Amino acid sequence: MKRELIAAVNQLSAERNLSREVVLSIVESALASAYKKYAFHDEQDVVVKLDPDSGEVKVYVQKTVAESVSDPEHEISLAEARKLRKSVQVGETVEMKPVLMDAGRIAVHAAKQVILQRLREAEHQKTYEEFSSREGEIATGVVQFIGPAQIYVNLGKVEAILPAGEQIPNERYRVGQRLRFYLLKIIQAGRGTQIVVSRTHPNLLRRLFELEIPEVHSGAVRVEAIVREPGYRSKVAISTTQEGIDPIGSCLGARGIRLQNIIKGLNNEKIDLISWGADPKEFITNALSPAQVANIELNEGGKVARVIVPDRQLSLAIGKEGQNARLAARLTGWRIDIKSVSAAEAEKAEVMEAIPEELAEEEVVAVVEEETKEEVPVAAGELEVSEPVSFPTVAEVSSEVTKEELVIRFAEDILPKAGKVETLEEKAKLGKAKGKVKAKAKAKPKAKGKARKPRFEEEYEE
Repeated sequence: MKRELIAAVNQLSAERNLSREVVLSIVESALASAYKKYAFHDEQDVVVKLDPDSGEVKVYVQKTVAESVSDPEHEISLAEARKLRKSVQVGETVEMKPVLMDAGRIAVHAAKQVILQRLREAEHQKTYEEFSSREGEIATGVVQFIGPAQIYVNLGKVEAILPAGEQIPNERYRVGQRLRFYLLKIIQAGRGTQIVVSRTHPNLLRRLFELEIPEVHSGAVRVEAIVREPGYRSKVAISTTQEGIDPIGSCLGARGIRLQNIIKGLNNEKIDLISWGADPKEFITNALSPAQVANIELNEGGKVARVIVPDRQLSLAIGKEGQNARLAARLTGWRIDIKSVSAAEAEKAEVMEAIPEELAEEEVVAVVEEETKEEVPVAAGELEVSEPVSFPTVAEVSSEVTKEELVIRFAEDILPKAGKVETLEEKAKLGKAKGKVKAKAKAKPKAKGKARKPRFEEEYEE
């Protein structure tokens, strides 16, 4: 029986991945609770000790030494206590070896249930201690069960949960699929330790870079910032801490094999490697790659960048549904306003046209103000007359009028002049008509025989 008990302890220790001391303490506490409930009084303090080598079980009852005993279940007199241990003093605790009674089948079943419960609690505690230190790392797991709201993943001897919000949108999961997960949260709940994993967290990409690229793991290449749209595209800003190392070339590897391994692990998610720089213009230019940038204007106060790109590069700079511009803005921390060269020039022309109009209006207003200032009303007393002014008399004015009225004009003096005007007008009309006829004559081929003069020329000769 003793050997069987020790063999059972060793087996539990191996199966549950628990230390032998932990299993022995669990068995001792389970036997103590069973003895206390079925062999002794519930109020007594029962202690069980199990010898790890021989498997011998010893049961004791602990009591407190007192001068006068008022509670026999918990206290013992000083004289009786010194029979057990001579150096004992009042207030100390002694262990008494009582007469054991047969606990029966029910007590054995209760001890078994207590042992199983304590073993589960020990497993949960060990799992929490193990994974709490690994929070923020990656772990390899196998999809075990696919539910409507979450997926259960087997991480070896522990089960984790992949919520719907942490799943890549365009990724399809199947039972038995082996994937890498990011350990997002470790929660110690009432039923045990709950592990929440993620496939969309940006740090998953960071940990994959550290795992696949030795320069990143050693610190020669540093990952400065990461932004992701899981399953579609990511941008990673990298820099180097050592001279002579190309950070982008180190991350790509020979024929891009290093980056391809990471891409395959993320369901073929596109990854853009961006060279990080302290200069905002340079960093924004690199972040908008593969698009080319013509000019950048920065507003430091509002952290707004006005980026001008060639007309053919506008759609590439914005990206599909604004994806490239959105990721670049998140990566740099600047608000990016992208415009084509033609749109920027048109806007500049409108501004330049509006400026002269505003200046002209300002000049007109200034002139009006000056004129109003010059037109100051003068008082009647301030007028000065240097010389006397003489006005003509009524008789002189009437005499001049009568002189003009005495001039007589005859019809003969007027009619010839009117005739001359009419003849001049007729000659001008005839000259124009002759010019038209000559032009028509040149255009038409010459007819045989004598050409007939136009009717209006005959009339003119007559």
